[in-house]
Amino acid sequence: MIYSRIVGTGSYLPRNVVTNDDLAKRMETSDEWIRTRTGIRQRHIAEPSQASSDLGAEASRAALASAGVAAKDVDLIIVATATPDYVFPSTACIMQAKLGAAGCAAFDIQAVCSGFVYALTIADKLIRSGQHRCALVVGSEVYSRILDWNDRGTAVLFGDGAGAVVLKADSKPGIMGSVLHADGSYAGILSVPGNVCGGKIVGSPFVQMDGQAVFKFAVKVLDECARETLDQCGLSVSDVDWLIPHQANVRILEATAKRLGLDRSKLVVTVDRHANTSAASVPLALDLAIRDGRIQPGHKVMLQGVGGGFTWGAALVEM
Repeated sequence: MIYSRIVGTGSYLPRNVVTNDDLAKRMETSDEWIRTRTGIRQRHIAEPSQASSDLGAEASRAALASAGVAAKDVDLIIVATATPDYVFPSTACIMQAKLGAAGCAAFDIQAVCSGFVYALTIADKLIRSGQHRCALVVGSEVYSRILDWNDRGTAVLFGDGAGAVVLKADSKPGIMGSVLHADGSYAGILSVPGNVCGGKIVGSPFVQMDGQAVFKFAVKVLDECARETLDQCGLSVSDVDWLIPHQANVRILEATAKRLGLDRSKLVVTVDRHANTSAASVPLALDLAIRDGRIQPGHKVMLQGVGGGFTWGAALVEM
């Protein structure tokens, strides 16, 4: 039987750190207002010259080094992003060239903040099929490009960054189980309702969100998909060592842990330092918790995503 295991992780954050106080100088807000509602203290913002492929390539190099794998040995690249470099070619293809991994399959996944969980699940299935042996799975975003910096309801919530993992075929399961869901009838509560037509932007190119509706929906489906994944694996909530939900808002994270009956100490939180980095948030948090020693070999980690679409999903991973 063929399974897949995470054998390396990496992350990258742009050098430019923007604090809540920095934002208060350019819009009607304050550090207290942002922190009490979201838990966010700061975020990283990419330089104008940096694209999602640049951030993703840096995170990928760190993940490959962690895994002891050369770029030429990767036979599958999947990039989850809602902020691609171009309409086409895919960010995955551009990043592949930057890594020097030419020849392998490479494509993007667009499931917004659930993107990394979607991409990880797809890579796991392809490795289990026997078609691939070594996959690079990346979440990379430059959300600062699609924010209206005059709208404090959305601009304060997001940041830029990238996270990556290396998956390799193994005789023991690492990705123990996963579930993916979507419901397009909720598209209106979180979206960027614009596109390019005839060389012009049609609609709005900025994030629009109904915060209260997103909160209620997110907590409900994060609880449900975690339990569904555990049922699939024949395990219970008590078997989970760490919970890493999409880092959108500390209130959503804490409400999800409480609803599942998990102690707050088992919740990995990075939203305070990174803000919401969409598809990058889960791999960023995973890499940080591994590097600081919290996540150890043998630990079972529940990874979760929820985002515009609406999309949601979870993957239970044994490290």
